[in-house]
Amino acid sequence: MIRLIQLLLSLSFLVMIHELGHFTFARIFGVRVNKFYMFFNPRISLFRMKKYGGKWHFRFFAPNVKENQKVALDKDGNPLLWENDSDPKIRKKFAKAEPLTDAQWKEIENDFNFGKPLAKHEGHPKFTIIDESDLPLLADDDWRKYPETTEWGIGWIPLGGYCAIAGMVDETTTADQLGSQPKPWEYRAQSTWKRLPIICGGVLVNFVAALIIYSAILFHWGTDSLPLKNATYGLYFSDELLSEGFRQGDMILKVGDREPQTRADLLNWMVIDGIHDITVLRQNDTVHLTLSDNFDQIVLAAGGSSFIDYRFPFVVGEIIPASPAAIALMEKGDSIVAVGSVVTPCYQDVVAELSHYACDSVMISLYRNGEPTVVNLFLGDEAKMGVYPLSPTDFLTMEHREYGFWESIPEGCKYGWNTLVSYVKQFRLVFTPQGAKSLGGFAAIGSLFPPLWDWHSFWLMTAFLSIILAFMNIIPIPGLDGGHVMFLLWEMITGKKPNDKFIEIANNIGFYLLLALLIFANGNDLIKWLAKLFS
Repeated sequence: MIRLIQLLLSLSFLVMIHELGHFTFARIFGVRVNKFYMFFNPRISLFRMKKYGGKWHFRFFAPNVKENQKVALDKDGNPLLWENDSDPKIRKKFAKAEPLTDAQWKEIENDFNFGKPLAKHEGHPKFTIIDESDLPLLADDDWRKYPETTEWGIGWIPLGGYCAIAGMVDETTTADQLGSQPKPWEYRAQSTWKRLPIICGGVLVNFVAALIIYSAILFHWGTDSLPLKNATYGLYFSDELLSEGFRQGDMILKVGDREPQTRADLLNWMVIDGIHDITVLRQNDTVHLTLSDNFDQIVLAAGGSSFIDYRFPFVVGEIIPASPAAIALMEKGDSIVAVGSVVTPCYQDVVAELSHYACDSVMISLYRNGEPTVVNLFLGDEAKMGVYPLSPTDFLTMEHREYGFWESIPEGCKYGWNTLVSYVKQFRLVFTPQGAKSLGGFAAIGSLFPPLWDWHSFWLMTAFLSIILAFMNIIPIPGLDGGHVMFLLWEMITGKKPNDKFIEIANNIGFYLLLALLIFANGNDLIKWLAKLFS
């Protein structure tokens, strides 16, 4: 639940500032913004407000009304219906000679989801555009009468948000909803050099926000790192790396001609950059290894970045009452050196070996106050002793660095830029077989947050997600900001603006592609969860 709250809070914040980027540049260039919503609001909104007549007006749980559409009427004032009606009841309902009353207009709104673009169903009313001459005819409390101000609101599906810019074909507006002639306050009436910053405003704000957050993190918390040079007990390698020739306790000296400083360097250089020439220190010998050509796929298939870890002893820190360890009279400070007949010099060895003794008894060899001793434990189905071991930082030296205010700004910008470059390099792996399988949805993103609330981790992850949101949105796929940029660049180069209907169709195709990707990614999460559940 804590992870879910962090995910929703982080994404809501990032979507809000992204849409505020579009909003700000639109208002700078005098373009109206019809609606600004946090979360999506199909059919109904939890809350909405709009300022007109010098004061704010509020509505709660109100059905949606499109701000620029009305039912099309014939010369006699009757609603125009789609022809070849197959439902005489609907035709009869609206075949009235007299002008429509307010109650009848309300009935149309309720029965046909007024303002929502409808498929050409026989018998349904047609819609047309509200123009300036219609505004005085609207009721004073009809918010459509005041198109010059923005409607602000909160939807009920907490998966994003949107900024409906007047005169722009996007997920909120179709080509049919635009009038034949652009108005001076519409997006489509602006020059390309004005429309481009309006489109890029969201991406720009997300990237700048990430740099600001990183700088603030460095200023407030500084950095804590565990350099590879401080790995006193050597490194612990996954089975996949052991098959590549590594041995437990090896120290990696070089990746290619680079000297790694942290584990992050190893991940970036060996997996993302694809450097396969490795130099390791094995006891007192220097050994050269060459990784497999498909090493990145091997790591992805294994599940990511935990393929290398720091080794440290398993020393008991705290004992849980009534646990197997408490029953066996283990004590704080016990240092475990063997499980059964297998020597376990480090924490990871102990955990790996204990997993073989679920619902079984096992002899644990340990040192207590410098003296060897043996205890017998009966483990439960989770194969855990019921102790909290000392952390790696109790044995390995961390390095902390503080940053002054002015120093944190360039360092934060550098960190943010390097994060973006690294993510762009990683993106190519999505198009590989194992990369596609490892693609995750909301559950995968949520799992990146810690299970306990920690502001440092929250803001660090929020800055990272802001980088991802900026990059993903600028990809030239219709429906994303990058798709609009692509059409604008085409217009700049050729001097010809793509047809609004073409943009609408392209956006719809892009939307369904993105929806398919979303389903695929979250399907991967579901498959992984089921595999873990039944393993």
